[in-house]
Amino acid sequence: MGWEKKYGRKLLTPGDAIERLKPGMRIFLGTACGEPQALSKAISNKVSKVDDSEIFHLLSLGVAPYGKLELSDGIRHNSFFIGPPMRDAVQEGRADYTPMSLSDIPGFMRNGRARLDAALVCVSPPDRHGFVSLGVSVDIVKTAIETSGLVIAEVNETMPRTLGDSTIHIDELDFLVRGEQPILEYEYPEPDEVQVMVARNVAELIDDGCTLETGIGVIPMTVLKFLEDRRDLGVHTEVMGDAMVDLAESGVITNKRKTIHKGKSVTSFCMGTKKLYDFINDNSSVFFMPTEHVNDPFIISQNPRMAAVNVALEVDITGQVAADSIGTRLYSGVGGQLDFIRGAGRSERGRPIICLPSTTSDGKRSRIAPFLREGAGVVTPRSDVHFVVTEQGMAYLFGKSIRDRALSLIQVAHPRFRDELLSYARENHYVESNMFFVPPLNKPYPKEVEHNLILKDRSHVFVRPLKTSDEDALKDFFYSLEDESLSRRFFTSMVKLSRERREPLRELDYDRHFAIGGFIGEPGGEELIGVANYVRDPAGMSADVAFVVRDDFQGKGLGKDLARTLADAAIKRGVKIFSADVLAYNKPVFRILHESGLIVKSRLEDGVNRVQIELKSPGQGAVVRKEENEGIEQNR
Repeated sequence: MGWEKKYGRKLLTPGDAIERLKPGMRIFLGTACGEPQALSKAISNKVSKVDDSEIFHLLSLGVAPYGKLELSDGIRHNSFFIGPPMRDAVQEGRADYTPMSLSDIPGFMRNGRARLDAALVCVSPPDRHGFVSLGVSVDIVKTAIETSGLVIAEVNETMPRTLGDSTIHIDELDFLVRGEQPILEYEYPEPDEVQVMVARNVAELIDDGCTLETGIGVIPMTVLKFLEDRRDLGVHTEVMGDAMVDLAESGVITNKRKTIHKGKSVTSFCMGTKKLYDFINDNSSVFFMPTEHVNDPFIISQNPRMAAVNVALEVDITGQVAADSIGTRLYSGVGGQLDFIRGAGRSERGRPIICLPSTTSDGKRSRIAPFLREGAGVVTPRSDVHFVVTEQGMAYLFGKSIRDRALSLIQVAHPRFRDELLSYARENHYVESNMFFVPPLNKPYPKEVEHNLILKDRSHVFVRPLKTSDEDALKDFFYSLEDESLSRRFFTSMVKLSRERREPLRELDYDRHFAIGGFIGEPGGEELIGVANYVRDPAGMSADVAFVVRDDFQGKGLGKDLARTLADAAIKRGVKIFSADVLAYNKPVFRILHESGLIVKSRLEDGVNRVQIELKSPGQGAVVRKEENEGIEQNR
């Protein structure tokens, strides 16, 4: 018998299809925008046929009639990721949540620990060979079909036909129903100002040639809007949204630099609008595959420069990430966060990123917390966390001590909460009992000072304000200097940089005390190669200034850039004069000062030049720097 005749014989009404179910069954329902809507509604109309049954779901976005209070005695819903329609039911104890990484769920189904009696799914119309496509939702749906005793498919004319490991022959489907409604669409809310700032900071970690994963959430999707100037990005992500369409159509996403599935955007399901559905329909550049493949950390890691962007609800100051619950209140799910954090962590030059606003939406609570709320679940353990990004900046934690983690995370917490966090860290001996920050602690980090610089030898340097957490970098920088550089800077042959000499870093308030550094290397593994700082006098009109560049980078333009950058910062903060004592034989410093375009006066006393630098040209450094770095690649 040809497939066309089989197709006709398998067609039922939604109500008749539900009649094939029995009480006590374990029933799988298709995912997110791929939910079979007619079958979902038919279940609520025939509760007696599924009495005492359990409905398994990866993620619900539909109306979820089976989650209604009046139906909860007959049907128990169990989700791997709590969608908005089921959140109240789970939090009220009328429905269940099973925490599990997406990479593990297919195996959980196959080994019989999650016995499925029936699968209700949504598919496209069959092609001329009798194959239907799972369309927008392959994820764990394909495994559910393969492991269920009974499969009922809702055929929807609006379901896009997707390619990859996404097709099923109608011989594998027991019954069919016609779907009358368009498949579900999903639009993310517009990001607020803070979410935009977080997304912008995350985007700075994504370079040309990165392969992207964006988890579910407003911030990950907003990040994509800040990548329009990147080149040759790839996609390997569990979920795809509308924002990726723009990047693909503009040529930003090419998948050329991937090493696995080269030339293909790989995903397991999508949540979006008709714009996205039209793009993926019969598009050979997009592969839909099950989560056991897409979310496998080993497969993820094979793409170099894997950038995984996932959200958190809370992060404690040791780096533990809560992402599926707010205290005891179950909220979302494990999803693929840990899969991709671990996969990106093992990728060559990978960027595993956790992002979140620094406070709750009302601003009353810090989401960089001294400890996770009671009952909160740890989705990503602190041992796996690399980057944590808020609107306040970026902290790198991997391989760092508890002390360094605490200091780094306090700096990306909201300024209102930093004192409280530091006090907790001191009380619990995460940091020294005498650790302090000089007020005002609530000074914002001056991000506007950050910029990229290309030196004369084509080295790429990232110039930014120093932070308290740079203490180890400063120590390494000191010990990298030659004796002559040490004597020129400190007027003595120092052999040790004591902790007391490093303590001024704690006094950085980006006003009275301001310091900047030049860094080379990848974020998280940066080397400090040059430092400039000033300390204002009590009157606030003048400041003592000092700077030093590592010997192997002297004469390449870094010193001049640091001088200009520090001058610009000082001028904006009301400083009129820089003062410095410079040894008479320290000609490199004089050359830098004169080449910087600043007005320099000096007088010689006992072999030491008393130097005064007039700061009368606001913005001068910024203008020159822009000209020097025209065409530079953004590498952070």
